[in-house]
Amino acid sequence: MSQKYGSQSMVGELQAVLVRRPNGAFGNADPHKWHYTSAINLDIAQQEHDALIQTLQSCGTEVVYHDVTLPNHADSIFVHDPVIVSNQGAILLNMGKPLRQGEEAAIGQSLEKMGVPIHYRLSGDARAEGGDLLWVDEKTLAVGLGFRTNQAGFDQLAEAFAGTDVTLIPVHLSFFQGPEACLHLMSFISVVDHDLAVIYEPLMPVPFWQHLKEKGFRYVRVPEEEWATMGPNVLSVAPGKCILLENNKITKARLEEAGCEVMTYKGEEISLKAEGGATCLTRPVLRG
Repeated sequence: MSQKYGSQSMVGELQAVLVRRPNGAFGNADPHKWHYTSAINLDIAQQEHDALIQTLQSCGTEVVYHDVTLPNHADSIFVHDPVIVSNQGAILLNMGKPLRQGEEAAIGQSLEKMGVPIHYRLSGDARAEGGDLLWVDEKTLAVGLGFRTNQAGFDQLAEAFAGTDVTLIPVHLSFFQGPEACLHLMSFISVVDHDLAVIYEPLMPVPFWQHLKEKGFRYVRVPEEEWATMGPNVLSVAPGKCILLENNKITKARLEEAGCEVMTYKGEEISLKAEGGATCLTRPVLRG
């Protein structure tokens, strides 16, 4: 029987994905507490999410819902962050945002129901979030070190991958807007093909920019005006085939010029208000 899990890539064909439909915890979120721009309209949020899921299914992706009860966890719709799925199984992370702690064990339950074993759990003072973990290729995991992921998290991730051919590379993030804001590594970069990345260049650490250049990457640059609408947050469903928040017309045109097929989704409630794009709303479980 072929393996049903393993997602050590940002661009391999997205065969199975875990999502969480917006519920009362999201709809009733206090914007100040959760760092949202304004109150959420839950009905519209659910409509937007349903449409995004239909787009994923139209690409042939199996969609599984993470429905383990998580009261008062508004951010739990952003299923990308509490876990990554390696070829050895799920690695449960340890959220750097205190309000999100508890999501890790819950999503582990959903993955185990899917037949994904728990390979490793971060513990103690280690902190890491999925938004800081970017597969450059199947053997190279870039780890953003900032307010959400720390050195202890990096060290435990290295332990999780011990004995495999995976190399971890540290990427030191900028202060940006401080610890209350969310600056992940993937806030300013998405890999959309084996040699193509969408980047917001002003936040790219120079050594990482150079590293990717040396590996032969081409860059699609997000303009200043589309940084605020999450232009760099692009979900690849196959090499060169991706999903982008609809507001980012310049980035979309640049992706198409680079040879990509681009689909868009509406995300006024699920993305723009809550600061999480298509990548954040999905946890790839199996990529081809």
